[in-house]
Amino acid sequence: MAKAKMKKLSEVSTFPFVFENKNFLAPGLSNYKNESIELKGKWNEIVFHNTNPIILELACGKADYTISLAQKFPHINFIGVDIKGDRIWKGANRVVEHKLNNVAFLRTKIDQIDLFFEANEVDEIWITFPDPFPKKGDINKRLSYSTFLEKYKQITKTNGILHFKTDAIDLFDFTEESIREFGWTLTRVERDIYGNGLADEITSIKTFYEMMHLADGRKINYLQAIISK
Repeated sequence: MAKAKMKKLSEVSTFPFVFENKNFLAPGLSNYKNESIELKGKWNEIVFHNTNPIILELACGKADYTISLAQKFPHINFIGVDIKGDRIWKGANRVVEHKLNNVAFLRTKIDQIDLFFEANEVDEIWITFPDPFPKKGDINKRLSYSTFLEKYKQITKTNGILHFKTDAIDLFDFTEESIREFGWTLTRVERDIYGNGLADEITSIKTFYEMMHLADGRKINYLQAIISK
């Protein structure tokens, strides 16, 4: 198992659309040639070669949402962000398989996300089934904690959109309250989105973990908020 993981970690660096922050103490991105590359404010220019909107999937895992959305919206650029190289490896192989030219990956800690995107560079953010960090002392690690929301505000356009999806009801309630306290406008709050029949073509996209949760009989919750400056 360890050898297989190491192989994936080695191979993930060979994809031309994967960029890695290999030193968290001295953050910076490397490309598939192991060259330093500056992409802040230049993702469209250098990576996608267009001026299309950019959507991030944070803690993307195997990038189920990234890839599904990229297939549905070829004129939007999608970037999956995760720290786990073996998970990104899985998504990167699917990008090659489906011949997608509107997907890239950023391997980094999400609390350093503002180092790699310029102000107003991102249009929307998706957070799907992140670690709920249920212990009280770990609340500040939740991706909807105020310090993370502040970073999202820095990199997104005015009136950008945040999407959040989880089976963990405590995390969902925390996220709703955190967003309200931060002053953003909640445009949708759906508890048990499938049970209430309000899932649409986009919100019904299912990640690997979501399918596991549904098989266990868990309810899926979704909210959407306007990111105001």
